[in-house]
Amino acid sequence: MATQFEINITNIIWSFDRDNHQVNLLLVRRSEQPFSHFWALPETVMRSEESADEAALRLVREKIGLKLSSFHTEQLATFTHPERTPGKRTLSLAYMTFLPEMPDLTPGYGATDARWFSMRSAGEQSAFTNGKFKFLTTTINQETDYYATLPEHMTDPKSTLAFDHNWILKTACDRITNKLDYQPNILLILGATFTLKQARQVFAIFKHIKLEDIDNSNFKKNHRHIFEVVGTAAENHPGRPAKVFRLSYL
Repeated sequence: MATQFEINITNIIWSFDRDNHQVNLLLVRRSEQPFSHFWALPETVMRSEESADEAALRLVREKIGLKLSSFHTEQLATFTHPERTPGKRTLSLAYMTFLPEMPDLTPGYGATDARWFSMRSAGEQSAFTNGKFKFLTTTINQETDYYATLPEHMTDPKSTLAFDHNWILKTACDRITNKLDYQPNILLILGATFTLKQARQVFAIFKHIKLEDIDNSNFKKNHRHIFEVVGTAAENHPGRPAKVFRLSYL
């Protein structure tokens, strides 16, 4: 008999807090087993009549109420390890979604809470915090090593995400970091246009460096192949207004 399995869409949803200049990640608190009360990345079961891309956009529409164009999503990877979920085998098609705004959140079906977690550097790891809750990306670099130690890490909902979501999140952060200099889709969280300072703020967070360590002139020069000037920003203070850019490859 053929092995039966489900296909889930796991969505790593990013936004930007303009007041605090922080990259944010959406996490939901599960209300059902397995991993009841654990925080997790938003998921949905892919329906038989839809593609994975359509399911990823549906998840955002149903969970957050935003209808986005397809270029706001990016397929990350497929996660198929037999030990990634207890019970029935479940494959995950993971997507990243880049929200141009940071909407208020209301937990939907299967969740008791939904919050934005701010991203900060914690040495070589990334930390995601909201109040008393804090989650770190795993320090393990090899997939086989991660899944070999997965059961021993799944006991504390205060420090570990449900399922293998710590690994999926690390994979997402690594993908974004590796693509910053040629396809920084993460900048879509700034909206259709952005200033160089805003872009540097996002780059600094993923590169684990300080904003002032990114020279503005060199940054502009090194990314002129993907940044296109489209105007100037409206300023409420004296001085020359900052130039506004867009991603030229979209």
